Amino acid sequence: MATNTAIPELEELLRQAAALHRHLCPRQMLGVRMGMAAARLFPDGLPQTNKRVLAMVEMDGCFADGVSVATGCSMGHRTLRLADEGKIAATFIDTRTCSAVRLFALPDLRARAAAAVPGAASRWHAYLNAYRQLPAEEMFGRQEVRLNFDVEAVMGRHGTRAVCARCGEEILNQREVAREGRILCRSCAGESYWRRKE
Repeated sequence: MATNTAIPELEELLRQAAALHRHLCPRQMLGVRMGMAAARLFPDGLPQTNKRVLAMVEMDGCFADGVSVATGCSMGHRTLRLADEGKIAATFIDTRTCSAVRLFALPDLRARAAAAVPGAASRWHAYLNAYRQLPAEEMFGRQEVRLNFDVEAVMGRHGTRAVCARCGEEILNQREVAREGRILCRSCAGESYWRRKE
């Protein structure tokens, strides 16, 4: 895939990421750098202004915010999802072709970072400074992956609505479940992340 020469400069992306937290930390830096590395994988580049790329981040917090700033993928645009694996990794999916590439922090990245900035005030400072300057190839591994879900189903269809036959709540984006001829929300179908307090 083509490289986009219009990728915003690293410092501008870091400024945007820092504005979200009022500081800049190593995990934000990793997210921004990973997002910039992902930009090379897509013909239109990143950050995106359309919804072509879906990013599945494997850790929330500062890392996810860094990926979001660098890619233009966001929860608000329904193009950033959390697959909570507790890893500095993300899968970038072309929603037109359904091809997917997973980028992940190399296992020895912290050791590389500490060695790259030997005079740093602390390990935290060494990581922050090293992640700013190390080449992406020395930070991240890359693997083409197959998805265990249907991309269209995850994206849903904007503007679709249903009403749960049990609780009466509205269900958006094709998240309803059909059970025994009835349309139910995931909660009423027993697939919720929560349950009623007894």
